[in-house]
Amino acid sequence: MLASGEVSSRELLDMYLERNTRFGGTLNAVVTFDADRARARAAAADDAHVRGESWGPLHGLPMTVKDELPTAGIRSTYGSPRHSGNVPDADSVPVRRLRAAGAVIFGKTNLPAYGSDVQTYNRLFGTTNNPWDVTRTPGGSSGGAAAALAAGLTALEVGTDIGGSIRTPAAYCGVYGHKPTWGIVPNPGRVDDPPGYYVECDIATAGPMGRSAADLDLGLGVLAGPDDDTAVAWRLDLPAPRHGRLDAFRVAAWLDDPSCPTEPEVLETLVGAVASLREAGVRVDETARPPFPLSRAYDVYRRLLYSSLSRAMPAPSALAPLAHLLPPGHEVLRAARAYGVSHAKWLAWNEERRQLQEGWAGFFREWDVLITPVTPVLPLHHDHRYPLMIMRDMPSALGAGTRPYIDQLAWVGAVGGCYLPATSAPVGQAASGLPVGVQVVGPYLEDRTPLAFARLMAAVLGGFTPPPGY
Repeated sequence: MLASGEVSSRELLDMYLERNTRFGGTLNAVVTFDADRARARAAAADDAHVRGESWGPLHGLPMTVKDELPTAGIRSTYGSPRHSGNVPDADSVPVRRLRAAGAVIFGKTNLPAYGSDVQTYNRLFGTTNNPWDVTRTPGGSSGGAAAALAAGLTALEVGTDIGGSIRTPAAYCGVYGHKPTWGIVPNPGRVDDPPGYYVECDIATAGPMGRSAADLDLGLGVLAGPDDDTAVAWRLDLPAPRHGRLDAFRVAAWLDDPSCPTEPEVLETLVGAVASLREAGVRVDETARPPFPLSRAYDVYRRLLYSSLSRAMPAPSALAPLAHLLPPGHEVLRAARAYGVSHAKWLAWNEERRQLQEGWAGFFREWDVLITPVTPVLPLHHDHRYPLMIMRDMPSALGAGTRPYIDQLAWVGAVGGCYLPATSAPVGQAASGLPVGVQVVGPYLEDRTPLAFARLMAAVLGGFTPPPGY
């Protein structure tokens, strides 16, 4: 519509700002606005369009970005009061690429402090609500992004993901999100908080979020590619999707697992989605598995996750007083051990990951995509009881009453820890009316394949549906 002149950048921006005024108080999704500069850039984009100029594939598109990404001239807080006045002088690499492609960035979306939870709340901006049910979380850590997309408060988003922080909010809000193959989207750590972090964090990556898989593909094309230093020699040439027809895909489905059981309403919805795919002529095998259990891949992921986060976590000695209060094997103790691991031990863990990656590679020689739950549960009711998410539990409908809160990381971590691309796509609503998403996992560096499958799948399963009232 922008390219054809059917709508102007200024008109779109005004629409999104008006919707934020109307719904923002209810959702608390976009927490910082830069309306004046956005209006000036939108006007410049419209003038350039009249002159026949194109700034790129996002020319004049109003959008927001997660508040974890430093954005020049716009307050960038990481959800922490400590950084409440932080206004970076320079853009992070993802934001710089969005601007270079013509985007009009008008605001920042909420997250848990430093992106460290599967819910979105912090002491600086408060709690973000899910537009499907405001008593529930939109997920985290890119929860503000997902809620804003679902409610029509923004056109496109960029989130970050180390433990499902793109995929889980997308599933909980009924939108799309893509966690790219690790390394194809440069995303160094914070550089505006001296001395800062310049080294890319293991497993973590930035990626696009939107209301369609086509939007994710568009966003990935803007974000992916070598950084300025390596672009001297390296080029990124992602292969085309393996297939162009839905019924040509060889699909494996892993919808439940004893080590992380899928809750009944989620499982029922996923089983129904698989049945619809079969009716559409798709070959789906529910017995195909990689050559290792989910529990092993999840265990390796957690060890590598906690060790990668150690630079921003308390020293292991700070957690020692908790040791006598907790049973052996408690997640806090697991995290403490990983924080203080030797480099030799980390190398051994990394070797375990490499073995898993070899198993995944063999699996994807026989199958094009794997579909799994994004998380085993529906969006949770707000629960801010503990400062550490590894201390919490969550309700369960499986007869046990509660289950570990970090079960939300199992399916996303098992594939993310091995650097695989994965797309979160909506597949309908559960019996309670809440959205359910599926994780479409693809082969290493073949991001276009799960994106294409998610796009084609929407024709069968319906794709994005606006929440009631939005």
